[in-house]
Amino acid sequence: MTLQGSNRRSFLRRGAADGGFASAAVAGLAARAARAEDGLRARPAPGNGGYGPLRELTRTDGASGFSQTLRLPEGFDFAVFSVAGALMDDGGAVPPGHGGLACFATGARGEWRLVRGHGVRGVPEPAAGEAKHRYDALASGGTTTLAVSWKDGVFASEGSRQSLSGAVASRSGGAAPWGAWLACEETVSGTGAGWEAAHGYVFEVAAGADEASEPVPLKGMGRFVHGGAAVDPRSGAVYLTEDQATAGFYRFLPEALGRPAEGGRLQMLKFADEWNRDTRTGRRAGRTAYVEWVDVDEPDPSGAEGDPFAVFDQGWAKGAAVFGRLQECFYADGAVYAASVSGGDEGEGQLWEFRPRGERGGTIRLVFESPDAALLPFPGGIAVSPRQGLVLCEGTRSSSVLRGLTGEGEVLDVAAHDGAAEWGGAAFSPDGRVLFANLRGRARGDRGSRAGPWRSGAPGSRACSSDDLTLR
Repeated sequence: MTLQGSNRRSFLRRGAADGGFASAAVAGLAARAARAEDGLRARPAPGNGGYGPLRELTRTDGASGFSQTLRLPEGFDFAVFSVAGALMDDGGAVPPGHGGLACFATGARGEWRLVRGHGVRGVPEPAAGEAKHRYDALASGGTTTLAVSWKDGVFASEGSRQSLSGAVASRSGGAAPWGAWLACEETVSGTGAGWEAAHGYVFEVAAGADEASEPVPLKGMGRFVHGGAAVDPRSGAVYLTEDQATAGFYRFLPEALGRPAEGGRLQMLKFADEWNRDTRTGRRAGRTAYVEWVDVDEPDPSGAEGDPFAVFDQGWAKGAAVFGRLQECFYADGAVYAASVSGGDEGEGQLWEFRPRGERGGTIRLVFESPDAALLPFPGGIAVSPRQGLVLCEGTRSSSVLRGLTGEGEVLDVAAHDGAAEWGGAAFSPDGRVLFANLRGRARGDRGSRAGPWRSGAPGSRACSSDDLTLR
């Protein structure tokens, strides 16, 4: 979407001056939750945050011929690219199942690299296409890397290729500050299920590499049903979530900063004053608790395929806490945020904040819990702007909407469409002017589109994926 004019109000600035992300973005989530607890729906920002009503636009991907219709504010535009099944520069086809993504700087102004996960599961069968490096010859998941640019008001998709091959269900992951994407597999399937290799690992994908990464499983980060990953740039610790109804919250302490392949120590979070704390229900938002970390002695247990809780049980035996389905995980303002999509008294989602204090422990608090999906749907994805704002991926059975969130809990509509496709995997460009997001459909694959830039701190976006469209 292209935002024109310099006098547009921006929710990304509001609240940033008096506390950054913690006071603006998280406070906005808390305000929304409090309003919903009173039986009230989300309070819209006056005049849609200064952007005005949405109007309908249709754009077509020149490479695939796929067309998409979105509703955007006046002055915004979008582009569609990297549609599932479209031909990439390496001769392969864009995989379906578009998921998490991150945008990396290249050192050249207006030129970026996108690394995007693909959650292809399927059944073991020879993967289509050639690959210089493939972890499992029967698996077609992995990541793609896209070169994109925004110069003189013109967006261009400069090329795309497969950057990780042979993974299974690798839709999620997280960006690392040393310029890499940590691709996370959401399954522990292996040779017992017919695959040629064991799965359930994290793989490192260098964003700046011109060739596909050699698929080396980072076994020190555990073999379990991974959710997302986030890196604390100050300590180098990698935080990992587990996408199961009975889930742990983990951290990996690398032996060498920025080089996780050299090994490290996997740990699981434990409440300091309680053995086996169940965080899924009965928690009050805003209350802080002290936590510590317990070691996982065998991060890659031999029986993990037959027992997906083989890693979790090790931490549980030492008193670690249990969470409900932890998926997205991100770092902001000195804290790590982990999203539980099934947690809460109503099972409609929670957002947890962990603040490290030294190497041994820190504090954790519940900053958001949805009391009712009809009043406050838990977002399927969260994009954090460099200017300290949030864009939430929300959806219902009939429509899916990208919403901006102010520090006062007011919401504004950024982009909407009708249909079953869902927004996910949103990420801002490093300068905050453009938002890339996946619009993932159910029937045809994953579409790709883009929208942006955002001037004067406004929420900009560009789309890059959906059911055969590139816009979790």
